[in-house]
Amino acid sequence: MSAATTSRPAVSVDELKRAWTAVQAGDFRTGTDRGAARSQRPTGPADPEWIPAAGERTIAVLGSAGTVGTSTVALALGLTAPDPVRVIECCSADASSMAAASTAELGLHTSGWRQGKRDHVLLERTSEHLVHVDEVPAPTPTETAAQLTILDIGWNPSQVLATGCWLKDATEAADALVVVASATVPGLRRLEAALELLGNERAVVALVGPRRRRWPKGVEHSAGLLTRRALEAERCVEIPEDRGLAVTGLDSRPIPEPVVDAARHLLGHLHLSHD
Repeated sequence: MSAATTSRPAVSVDELKRAWTAVQAGDFRTGTDRGAARSQRPTGPADPEWIPAAGERTIAVLGSAGTVGTSTVALALGLTAPDPVRVIECCSADASSMAAASTAELGLHTSGWRQGKRDHVLLERTSEHLVHVDEVPAPTPTETAAQLTILDIGWNPSQVLATGCWLKDATEAADALVVVASATVPGLRRLEAALELLGNERAVVALVGPRRRRWPKGVEHSAGLLTRRALEAERCVEIPEDRGLAVTGLDSRPIPEPVVDAARHLLGHLHLSHD
């Protein structure tokens, strides 16, 4: 056996995958101790903070899982709400669902938010690729009294609540909280987990899928205690699933009217003060 053969360390495909995942997450292996060394991102004064302006109302919209229609619900809420309203997509730029949703692009704000307009709604989305939830920049200060700000959170609830960042504070202090889930057995299981994490009995649930009376057998029976409480208290709003949106995602074309109507119904459930 040659020296070249004996000196080359054996690396499995699984280890290569784990290494790449660690690089993306900012974790690194030093020497033979795979878990000893971890790169630490700076925290402290540089971490962004955000306090809504006087008179500014906020709605936090979270998905119980990925690709359940959270951004669609957030945008539809904005389109049904009176002006002034803005929707802030808080995910990484590479995970954006609203990159094509504007009908007019306004360019890059000095704060790092990319802005656009759709009807009367100001859309803001991040321009950077983010790894951690506490890297999300603070929203731009509002210039309008009685501003409604809809936060399209874009992160798993466990990530948000486990991190001391402005997004966690904004979620917990929001005037209204919406949790989006799919009307399926795994969807209701994830919804139950999200409601338990949030520990918030005032959360309104947006269930994307067929109407409740048409749920496949076994779906409602899979609902946990907190989900059943939301159903019984009429804190659940049905959002119809649109096949076209499921294929194309959000773009500049109008959102289907049944989805907008459902969002209008959802907005009425949030009982926002207009004082």
